[in-house]
Amino acid sequence: MKKSVAILLSTYNGADFLQEQIASIRGQEGVEVQILVRDDSSTDSTLHLLHKMKSEGILDYYLGDNIGPARSFMHLLAHAPEADYYAFSDQDDVWLPDKLSAAIQAIQPYGHQASLYLGQTQPTDRHLVELVYKSVKPFVTFGESLIYEFAAGCTMVFNKSLRELVLSYSPDYLSMHDVWIYSVALALGANVHFDPIPHILYRQHDNNAIGQSDRIFTTWSRRIRRFVHSEQSRSRRAKEIAKGFHEKMSPSERDALELFLEGKKSFRKRIQLLHDPRFLCGNASTSRWFRLALLLNSY
Repeated sequence: MKKSVAILLSTYNGADFLQEQIASIRGQEGVEVQILVRDDSSTDSTLHLLHKMKSEGILDYYLGDNIGPARSFMHLLAHAPEADYYAFSDQDDVWLPDKLSAAIQAIQPYGHQASLYLGQTQPTDRHLVELVYKSVKPFVTFGESLIYEFAAGCTMVFNKSLRELVLSYSPDYLSMHDVWIYSVALALGANVHFDPIPHILYRQHDNNAIGQSDRIFTTWSRRIRRFVHSEQSRSRRAKEIAKGFHEKMSPSERDALELFLEGKKSFRKRIQLLHDPRFLCGNASTSRWFRLALLLNSY
């Protein structure tokens, strides 16, 4: 019997590529998909397309205020239909036919234990011409998840157990839904599988909410802006995890979280953080920037 997957898609002025993305979702092999869309107050022809596809029985959708992608996806997660698995979808990518089946194959052996799949993306230009990319090689540890904000929601597939855990606490601060869910999963000891093989064409264009770029100037400009105008997203996310899940964490993960937060108040603790192997990062550049932020207490 095929497994059911609830596809949660947030749209905002996505008319240009939406139909192609929906077609790739409907073309998934070996699974039953049901698509739920939340529109985040689009002003282009997105609503016309959604209404048409709903009338054809392709998807269901509802409208909402403009709250941004992070809150929009979390709203979808809370209002999702019952399914064996859940997956987030952007409005402008193209999924390869085995995207969902590969994910389910990876986490199905864990049964009802909370489980999360995520993976590498294949960036393309707006015409789906593949771009050169640097492979993501995370250590997939809780400590690293507090530092390295690489998780791509459009690759995520997870089961009902993890959904229930994530929805048990609603954070006041939420930078992005995918980074939050990845950190929560590891904080609570969920089974997390990272797939280095891309199963998604990740389209890059001028209207991306968040995109990838291999251009050195663009990459470094973004990093400098984030550092100078830092909202200290790492420590704020850690505080939310402590507020929502402290009692559910293992002693080891709880200890790591407490040290991470104590560093905000103590230079000695920040030096301890610098040498703690639990906070090693698989991305050398991210590791260097975090060390600088740590010394300046701006993490």
